[in-house]
Amino acid sequence: MRRKHKKTLEQIFARPTSGNIKWREIEALFVELGAEISERAGSRIGVRLFGERRVFHRPHPSPNTDKGAVASIRKWLEKNGVKP
Repeated sequence: MRRKHKKTLEQIFARPTSGNIKWREIEALFVELGAEISERAGSRIGVRLFGERRVFHRPHPSPNTDKGAVASIRKWLEKNGVKP
């Protein structure tokens, strides 16, 4: 895993939960982990990873991911054995 992806993973697992993680960095991490990303209606994207499909909303107008989404992503990654 490249250094920038490790940094993103560390930010996702940091406590307290960060609200300053750029969504594009999270998407890049998903791709690094082997995800297939598909565009959906509006600002939604489909992420197929770990044999599951999850739908996320790209944040706008700010590029930062909100704390609730970061916590949800953290739980999903933990459940599937991904840790920093």
